[in-house]
Amino acid sequence: MRPIAYALVAFAASAVPSAGQADAQYKLLVLAMPSKYHYEYIPIARDSFEQLAKLHSFDLTWTSKTEAFDGDLRQYAAVMFLNTPSEELNAAQRKRFEDYMRAGGNAMVVHRAAITQPNAWPWFERLVGRTVGVHPMLQTGVVTTTDKRFPATYGVPERWIWSDEFYVTTNPHRQTISTVLTVDESTYDPTKIWPGQVSKPMGRDHPIAWHRPYERGRVFVTTLGHNGEMYRDPQYLNHLMGGIYWTATGLGATAEPSRR
Repeated sequence: MRPIAYALVAFAASAVPSAGQADAQYKLLVLAMPSKYHYEYIPIARDSFEQLAKLHSFDLTWTSKTEAFDGDLRQYAAVMFLNTPSEELNAAQRKRFEDYMRAGGNAMVVHRAAITQPNAWPWFERLVGRTVGVHPMLQTGVVTTTDKRFPATYGVPERWIWSDEFYVTTNPHRQTISTVLTVDESTYDPTKIWPGQVSKPMGRDHPIAWHRPYERGRVFVTTLGHNGEMYRDPQYLNHLMGGIYWTATGLGATAEPSRR
């Protein structure tokens, strides 16, 4: 009888969620797939995200498989594409994600995920709000906070020395965004790019992080986050956590910023 009793105790323990699980405020799905230029970040980012989930009491589903989009996305307060291009999803998975957003779901797009191949998925390109063209080489520049009342800027300075690929974007779909971070092009060389390519400055209005409504949900986009070491940086993680918090809950933004 004793083995049976032990088995029942073990079953009961496994059936009851831990305190952390019971207190989880929301659930976040993160799709992080390796690619030619973005793979070393994955174990670092996963570890940091798991720590954020414990610290801020939310459930994290981390995956490198698009099959997660075959299931019920309604369980997630937000879905994050982390350095993973949207064209990795097949047609049925794209339809499920579109339905999720139209039902009030929320999305967060980080760095490489903002790049969509031309005409591959125009709906997602409109979700992002800007179209990424070329980008200069990774350089050190000064990131400027333009909305101090948005959660993704709370943990970063007004002028933030940062090294990244500062994406050049256009707006062919005429989408409106609310910018929270820009980059000062006078602090790096926006024309410095690989042979055979041309990069032109965007000027004073060079957004690198923004938010917007889309369908019936919220979208937060940050084009920062190229290499693995960034996912150990406390200020960058504060930036990401502010984006997660707002995207999943809609809370924290104290005023409606100007839109472009």
